[in-house]
Amino acid sequence: MTLKILKTFKYFLEAVFVLTLFILFKLLGHKISSEVGCFLFKQIGFLFRSNSKILSNIKNVYPNLENKDKEKIVEDMWCNYGRTFSEYMFLNQLNQNSSYIKIINPEKFLELKNENKPILFFSGHFANFELMAMQIYKAGFDIHALYRPLNNYFLDPLMLYLRKKYICPNQIPKAIPGRGKEGTKTLLSKIKEGKHLAIMVDQKVSQGLVVDFFNKPSLTISIPATLSLKHNYLLVPVRLKRFDKYFFKFVIDEPLKISSNDNEKSILLKMNKKIEEILLDNPNQWIWTHSRWKL
Repeated sequence: MTLKILKTFKYFLEAVFVLTLFILFKLLGHKISSEVGCFLFKQIGFLFRSNSKILSNIKNVYPNLENKDKEKIVEDMWCNYGRTFSEYMFLNQLNQNSSYIKIINPEKFLELKNENKPILFFSGHFANFELMAMQIYKAGFDIHALYRPLNNYFLDPLMLYLRKKYICPNQIPKAIPGRGKEGTKTLLSKIKEGKHLAIMVDQKVSQGLVVDFFNKPSLTISIPATLSLKHNYLLVPVRLKRFDKYFFKFVIDEPLKISSNDNEKSILLKMNKKIEEILLDNPNQWIWTHSRWKL
């Protein structure tokens, strides 16, 4: 009981801190808040995520990288994380003003619509990852986005509200032990209906298949492979890169090529290879804090 009370108190203090920052950001405006978020996260990020874990993750991808280059990746990661955090207060502005997000190959959206198949759009936590589902939904795809509920039950309703209002109204919570199975039931019903889905596939998961990620075994979410093999879903990678601090470039990649010889593991390996490609193209804007290789 004491531990539960301490955890509740901790979550409450975190929520007060976050809400205070959100109010401050709203008062400061988009660009100043982005700079404040960048500076703040570079100063205090290590208090919330282990620096040794981040460096270990970087070593898994870049085993021979010099320390100064590792430090640069960490610094840029926290800066991007801080900018992304501040942008939750300006999602409507980012949604309404098309100058912030440039779609490099918008013709791909029309090509995908002409496929007349259900689509799973997948990516990882790059740049402001929330904006990818926003752009897909704005392009006319009635997607259902899978998200991981926050551990902090004071903040989770706020984040869900922001996602539904400004990013994509159809949000499905991933199943988490002890948090109910409503999300799983909703997901299964949407799959039966052939609805488009969007999911991040780069985080650590508690269930899945062990598949190599940068030549190291990693527990990988198996939903994409199941959808491809059993429900004829197209698996479409998308990517986002921040530039000039406040602006983004969004790219829709070619669907993964799936053959009759593929099985679940081979499909997931193709998916992981695509995430590797996106990461290597943009390592300073990936969130390196997750235990991606922990089995």
